[in-house]
Amino acid sequence: MPMLRWQKSSYCPEGNSCLHVAGERASGAIHLTESADPRGAILTAAPAAFRSLLGSLKKEQDRD
Repeated sequence: MPMLRWQKSSYCPEGNSCLHVAGERASGAIHLTESADPRGAILTAAPAAFRSLLGSLKKEQDRD
């Protein structure tokens, strides 16, 4: 895996375990990891799948 630039979720307060996201230019893949163990498990998704995930999360948030 190439060197990735991770970005922390803007919804994460300081000191909490948060979601980090990185994009890969060459393949377009989106990578997700947790800040508590950033070198642990990394979930990789295609851009369309990641957009679908975000859309679903936004719909859930609107229902609450």
